[in-house]
Amino acid sequence: MIDKPIELPVDIGLSTPILLLVLVALEAVLSADNAIALASISQGLVDEKLRPQALNIGLIFAYILRMTLIVGATWVIRYWQFQVLGAAYLLWLVFKYFTADKDEDGQKQRPQYTSLWQVIPIIAVTDLAFSLDSVATAIAVSTDTWLVIAGATIGIILLRFMAELFIRWLSEYTHLEDAGYIAVGLVGIKLLVRALYPELEIPEIVTIAMVAMIFTWGFSQRQESAPE
Repeated sequence: MIDKPIELPVDIGLSTPILLLVLVALEAVLSADNAIALASISQGLVDEKLRPQALNIGLIFAYILRMTLIVGATWVIRYWQFQVLGAAYLLWLVFKYFTADKDEDGQKQRPQYTSLWQVIPIIAVTDLAFSLDSVATAIAVSTDTWLVIAGATIGIILLRFMAELFIRWLSEYTHLEDAGYIAVGLVGIKLLVRALYPELEIPEIVTIAMVAMIFTWGFSQRQESAPE
């Protein structure tokens, strides 16, 4: 539970660059599962040329939602219902992925989208659900709103490039998409635990270690047709 409100004044001290680096590093680490989820969603667009555009526009809307969340973070985090909704959405994504039908090659079939505007709201809402976890982590590190916003801004730019990388890697590594959705499920469970049993808060270092192990498995096997 965050008891003191986020401070609005800008106060730059010697610790500020270090805190900013910590926030950006946390955003990068915690965005790996987010990036693969967004990459997978964008891959559902039938028109391949629209996929980068969907990520760009979707993340612009996601950025606006994330900034709104940061400004109202103290109020939002006090209401466990928001975290339960975010957890339910992420766990629904995982359930939908792992119960999807398989094609002739044994690959899971992603939902197909014919319109750009079918995908953009899904990308924005998915990032918002992840933000409930990452913003809570960020304001535990610093209560300066401007600093959290700066870290989140750099983080969402990194997320855009990470999603682009994952789009390429999804076709190269056999287990990567499965690993990404397992990590998504982990974030969903973490949010649910935080909302319902705050005294059982999972330490961030444990989450990072588990995500690292999951992605190590995800990158453990290349597709036979993938270039070496």
